[in-house]
Amino acid sequence: MYVRKQIFSGLEMESAFLWGVRQAGKSTLLREIFPDSMYFDLLKSDEYNRFVANPSLLREILTVPGIRQPVIIDEIQLIPVLLNEIQWLMTNLNLRFILCGSSPRKILRSGANLLGGRALRYELFPLVSAEIPGFDLLRALNNGLLPRHYDSANPRKLLSAYIGNYLRDEIQSEARIRNIHSFSRFLEVAAFSNGEMVNFSNIAGECGISPPTVREYFQILEDTLTGRFLPSFQKKPKRRVILAPKFYYFDPGISGFLLKRAKIEVGSELFGKAFEHFIYHELYSHAHYLDINYPISYWRTASQIEVDFILGENEVAVEVKGTSMVTPRNLKGLRSFSEEYKTKKSIVISNDPLPRKVDNILILPWKIFLQKLWSGEIIK
Repeated sequence: MYVRKQIFSGLEMESAFLWGVRQAGKSTLLREIFPDSMYFDLLKSDEYNRFVANPSLLREILTVPGIRQPVIIDEIQLIPVLLNEIQWLMTNLNLRFILCGSSPRKILRSGANLLGGRALRYELFPLVSAEIPGFDLLRALNNGLLPRHYDSANPRKLLSAYIGNYLRDEIQSEARIRNIHSFSRFLEVAAFSNGEMVNFSNIAGECGISPPTVREYFQILEDTLTGRFLPSFQKKPKRRVILAPKFYYFDPGISGFLLKRAKIEVGSELFGKAFEHFIYHELYSHAHYLDINYPISYWRTASQIEVDFILGENEVAVEVKGTSMVTPRNLKGLRSFSEEYKTKKSIVISNDPLPRKVDNILILPWKIFLQKLWSGEIIK
């Protein structure tokens, strides 16, 4: 929790939206940081019903003197019309708000009031390694990084409930998906594209739906923060490169469960892909939490030479290998990329026991890489 409190210390100064998937820890974080703030939870049926029936009730409550700020409203997307009252209170009474929720889709799609730029936007992701004392990589890959899941001795039941209650039921309802069977099938088929280039036509054939519907379903996953695309790096290529994006679910545990993956062990065939997914999660979270917002992409040529992650405008090239001994063959992608683009750093993240350097390529054990990443030594 200490790391999260550091990262989100700016919440004390300005009104903000705080988005994040269910069970990422938003409510716990806000109650830790603001134990005395006025707090409204719209998941409670009584509070939801009161404000749906009478949105102006919020203004009546908050015009009373002595309100402890910031005022926190949880699951704001359930009643977007409240944003009109919130804007009035911010403008006329200078009240500060933190508005959190599991998905901005309903607000964005409804054209609701976004407070005219008066509120900053933050996003809370599943846990990262820097937040977890005694971080256990295999636990993260098997359980996932949602706090309850990571800590659980029996994560399979929690993962099953999460996918059933949230990914299928709640997101289907929010997106008003009529063909429930096709969306459920899509969630599973999309897991096979996790960490892979997306072929909309192939997925459409597997699900029995049209490619435009597949694109719409992927957009729903993006809008609800449950998946994201990794674009290909296309800066002035000399070689012919692949243009299709890759796709990742928001959490390695979720994708593993959808794939019905067996228990992951170091050195197993399953380890490499899950390990790569985990590193992507760390990179993406790092870029956003530290407000550096460097772009992340991947590079692959038509001849199948690939680098897993390009950070920034080709400043850092990163290859992820599950092996405990990186060989010259594993360096082919980084060498090819450095021939075409000038990079500041080329790094292989692996299970090697000790760091070493081959030519200009740094081979780092994953623990050391993560320490350097979060201390600001990889990219600034």
